[in-house]
Amino acid sequence: MSEMQMRVSDEDRERTTQQLQHAFSEGRLNPLELEDRLGTALAAKTYGDLLAVISDLPVEPRADEVLELGSKNGHVKRSGDWAVPRRLRVTSKYGSVDLDFSEAVTTHPVVEVELDLTYGSAKIVLPEGGVANVDGFQSDWGSSSTSGVPSRPRPGALYVVISGRAKYGGLTVRYPRKRWFTH
Repeated sequence: MSEMQMRVSDEDRERTTQQLQHAFSEGRLNPLELEDRLGTALAAKTYGDLLAVISDLPVEPRADEVLELGSKNGHVKRSGDWAVPRRLRVTSKYGSVDLDFSEAVTTHPVVEVELDLTYGSAKIVLPEGGVANVDGFQSDWGSSSTSGVPSRPRPGALYVVISGRAKYGGLTVRYPRKRWFTH
């Protein structure tokens, strides 16, 4: 199934209607066009349907490009509320990589993460229900652990495809830890 035929969620529809309203506020759409496109967006069933109403509009912050993160000695970390691009390319020579998607803003159903690690390890935390395919990741002197995270795509769930290699490190993919104490 192509990405265009994948079914959309209410959140996807909502994000598209916000983009249409923003375009209207900038004068890119007249009231009739806005009304027409909002109707189409709210009735959309697939990503192809949604794309049809926004394809001629400028994209909001470009979170669909390749983001390259790198470090020679330090720690590469992304967590909290951050915009996840369609593709992440992470290079680390001596440090570790920590990517936490649990509170991130992900506008794509599939996110590709390419890791190039020499002496460090990578930890990837998925949102509850997220899915990860690590078949494309190779560790020369380490291990890969997906501790109960499924690897097949699921409708409506974030699907992270991890590839690349670690020379002397490993990869851990897990869900967020349960917090026992909250204030």
